[in-house]
Amino acid sequence: MLLSHLNILNYRNIREASLDFSDKLNCFIGLNGQGKTNLLDAIYLLSFTKSAFTASDSQNITHGAEMAMVQGEYLTSNSAGASTDEADKLTISCGLKRGIKKSFRRGKKDYKRLIDHIGLIPLVMVCPQDNQLIEEGSDERRRFMDSVISQQDRAYLEHLTTYNALLKQRNALLRQLSDKPSSDAQVLESSNSLLEVFDAQLLAPAQYIYHARARFIEAFVPVFQELYAAISGGSEQVELHYISQLQNRDLEEAFRNTRQRDLILGWTSQGIHKDELEMLITDENGQYPLKRVASQGQQKTFLLAMKLAQAVYLSCQLSVVSNQPILLLDDIFDKLDSERVERIVSLVRSDRFGQIFITDTDRQHLTSIVQPDSTAKIFYVNNGTITQ
Repeated sequence: MLLSHLNILNYRNIREASLDFSDKLNCFIGLNGQGKTNLLDAIYLLSFTKSAFTASDSQNITHGAEMAMVQGEYLTSNSAGASTDEADKLTISCGLKRGIKKSFRRGKKDYKRLIDHIGLIPLVMVCPQDNQLIEEGSDERRRFMDSVISQQDRAYLEHLTTYNALLKQRNALLRQLSDKPSSDAQVLESSNSLLEVFDAQLLAPAQYIYHARARFIEAFVPVFQELYAAISGGSEQVELHYISQLQNRDLEEAFRNTRQRDLILGWTSQGIHKDELEMLITDENGQYPLKRVASQGQQKTFLLAMKLAQAVYLSCQLSVVSNQPILLLDDIFDKLDSERVERIVSLVRSDRFGQIFITDTDRQHLTSIVQPDSTAKIFYVNNGTITQ
């Protein structure tokens, strides 16, 4: 899947843009705060129906404007050997208006459910905010797994949506019951009956999600370790371990055994919403949690390897060259030594990756990527204005 053309109107600080792209390398140069990341976010929006950075759609509309529009034209078979004329063309557009639900359209038809769009245009984004995968809680690492698996397994996204909705209802019931404790036997029996209903409904989606995550990590880790070694030069080893309560217990029994404790806590203590990804690094002194001992450069390498492995993994799962994920690389060279930068440049130029959009404040980095590719395009970004 290739993004051939992009139209933007009033998206964040980009008032207007109409851009044609290379099917491999597209580089954006500009100082910080000029709109490079906003451009990548507009491309991200067309794959995931939402911004990578803000939950509120209205915050993505240019200050002082009432509406925004992002529209992308995609070629679905060009990279598989077809000419541009032969390639299947696909138009995706998103309209935002203050106080009104956003519209999201494939061709001339609006989606009834935004969830139905996820996975159509596979995409991987690497950005400075990725350090939340290391620094923040386990929900960030679960979100990483969910984002990858959902792009190639529609059933997974359906089960995840169902599980989260049921969990929200179960927690609301637990809060309600914990706020109004009762010694009445009939009330307690009724409460347990309601919880039993939720527990029974949670089992099937939880099992599906657990097994899908376990399969994903098993296939993902070797690719991740290979790419980490390629970037680091093999100076240290890394590991990712998937940890889940479902690995060593029956969830139905766990729900039953912890029901009274959940009533006291006011939230659900068991389930796949407690899953974790353990990040480890090994050097000559031993094995340690990444967050505790790794340098900024090692952490950045770890995150880059995870995201690049995500792109390679999706390419393998999709099994079609034309469906290689679009790769967005935002300010990836910061905090890395020159040797690691050189190895990254060599990696992203390879055939393992499809269409790439990359930003940097330093033209030297991007020139080293572009040089061997006569089809690459370079754009300058200044105060929301983008010129080739």
